[in-house]
Amino acid sequence: MTDSQTIDYGEMPADVEKYLADLLESNGIHPSNDASGFVSVSDIVPDALLEIRYFSTFNFVGERIDGYEEPLAFMTKKAAKALREVSDEVIALGYRLKVFDAYRPQQAVTHFARWAMGSDDAHMKEYFFPELEKGVLFPEGYIATLSSHSRGSTIDLTLFDMKSNKEVDMGGDFDYFGKSSYPTYTEVTVEQYANRWLLRDAMMAHGFLPIANEWWHFTLKDEPYPDTYFCFPVNSDSLAC
Repeated sequence: MTDSQTIDYGEMPADVEKYLADLLESNGIHPSNDASGFVSVSDIVPDALLEIRYFSTFNFVGERIDGYEEPLAFMTKKAAKALREVSDEVIALGYRLKVFDAYRPQQAVTHFARWAMGSDDAHMKEYFFPELEKGVLFPEGYIATLSSHSRGSTIDLTLFDMKSNKEVDMGGDFDYFGKSSYPTYTEVTVEQYANRWLLRDAMMAHGFLPIANEWWHFTLKDEPYPDTYFCFPVNSDSLAC
């Protein structure tokens, strides 16, 4: 799910790919291929578990997403160091962090938008947006043309209980499109609600900010590249230079 900035797209275009490229250009957005300020989450937070959904086909599109060439998680150095502090805190409580997504190349965000605007395919609807028609995902902001993930200091994650050897029950799944994903959604059990806030409190204590519509999504408050969107692919070679 993309989160942050949705540019006014007007009428649905005939050539979605060209439209999206022109849209970024007209708004002065030139994605950077410079990965020198990034690190692998696994190198800085070795206790974190990874389940990179957009490298797999188990996501709302139902196919591997452009730019995800290996099941890795990258973040800016500053954000990864802050995440290590979160990890150390939750480990002391018997949990590990489980990461679904971190840095997201701009071409992945474009893939989402292309799917939302130019394709009739919705075979993952029953898993990720059963309450919504696909046609509303873009205009209602569930899919966007830009995402804070592409700036490198945003992460999607949950808690993993080391005692039960299971993900903590948050009362809803990652990337579910709907109000039940709001952190403040109250039609969950007391325990599920408390679990959401356990994650939220730990993240906020170390400089990450939540958003209103996704309990799993956090962005480092003092992110180092607040105005830069990156496009290098998620693979080992990107960080090798």
